[in-house]
Amino acid sequence: MTIQVFFLAFFGGAAVWFGVVVFRTHSMVRSALALLFSQTAIGGMFLVMQAEFLGVLQIMMMATEMSVMAIFMVMFMMDPGGMGAMDMTHQKRLSLWAGAVGFAVALAAVVLGQWGPVALEVPSAEAQIEMLGIELMERSMFIFQSAGLTILTAMVAATMVALAPLKHGGKDDL
Repeated sequence: MTIQVFFLAFFGGAAVWFGVVVFRTHSMVRSALALLFSQTAIGGMFLVMQAEFLGVLQIMMMATEMSVMAIFMVMFMMDPGGMGAMDMTHQKRLSLWAGAVGFAVALAAVVLGQWGPVALEVPSAEAQIEMLGIELMERSMFIFQSAGLTILTAMVAATMVALAPLKHGGKDDL
């Protein structure tokens, strides 16, 4: 077993473990951190597979997203520390059955699927990054620009709604 396979298995196991921890903790902040670690482990898997761009992008994106999520949970949750008797799971039996069925279907797809021949020639990491850049800057550019504009509009709208003054008796509180 090569060192690359070892680290791929290590990061894969860490991603699954922290994914389980997300639902096992009573704290929303700990849950957000576990999700951050799970997604960071997936970024580590990308790095091990020499997809550096995707690995760094995954880690940076998830670090920012989970940090913002944890901050909002601390601001708006009644018990963000999980000190009360809060249960993070709902519909436990249905969730367990759905998870077991999903696992069985995924396992069957892996074992019974026709995967075709193994790639005989794989481009270097630099060539893969160049091909990804060309793909992003040509055919997919309109999609990314539209998504970015939509996200910016949503952030501005959310900020304006949050900052709108409340009116009580015809007077502004601010």
